[in-house]
Amino acid sequence: MIRSVTILACLTAFALPVSARDLTGIWATGTEGGRVQIYRCGAALCGKVVDAARLRTNPDLTDQRNSDPKLRNRRLRGLVVLEGFTGGPAEWQGGPVYDPETGSGARKGYLKLLPDGKLELKGCVAFFCRTKIWTRPR
Repeated sequence: MIRSVTILACLTAFALPVSARDLTGIWATGTEGGRVQIYRCGAALCGKVVDAARLRTNPDLTDQRNSDPKLRNRRLRGLVVLEGFTGGPAEWQGGPVYDPETGSGARKGYLKLLPDGKLELKGCVAFFCRTKIWTRPR
């Protein structure tokens, strides 16, 4: 009996869709047609740029808006913008966070999965925070 329950549980786990609480996958940033892929990096979550309107026009675009001139030659496609987020299942914290649209970043960030399935991303410098809402693209 225990063996058949275990087999049934394993089969059911494979048949279920990815949990809505799973942050991994592609997220629309809401501006400039941006898309970020959130993925597992060890025990944490990270995110990288996979698409944007500017990249469709120029796939070799670099991080020209970066406030640090030494980093302006980095390619935007594949650029890691979220690092080391731990926690879950609905709230994560980590950092740094980087916004290639403005060229600014924050050492500390927070991710919160909202009840409507949207993702709240907050980057904070000292006690000043900036919040963006990301959605799953259709």
